[in-house]
Amino acid sequence: MKKNQYLFREARALIKSELIQKIAASNPHLYHRDVERIVNVVFDEIVDALAQGDRVELRGFGAFTVKHRAARQGRNPRTGDPVPVAEKFVPFFKTGKELRDRLNDGEG
Repeated sequence: MKKNQYLFREARALIKSELIQKIAASNPHLYHRDVERIVNVVFDEIVDALAQGDRVELRGFGAFTVKHRAARQGRNPRTGDPVPVAEKFVPFFKTGKELRDRLNDGEG
């Protein structure tokens, strides 16, 4: 695929079951159920680390962190009335250099 060609096609979501299927297909020596367990454990570990306030860095891919959003005054879009929005913590992902370079060079 040429540089940025993927930007001009309709975006499609890769869901977890498809990811598991692709990994299992490219690793025929592994059982599908084992691949599913591995993927679930990886995701659970990322979530657990973020819940503890840790940073999760996958070198070349990116880093997951948690950011604090302060309480604020929002607006009801329909009525315009002020609505209090509580403080919250949100996950944040920053892409790694290798991922950015691969997307911009069109490799893969």
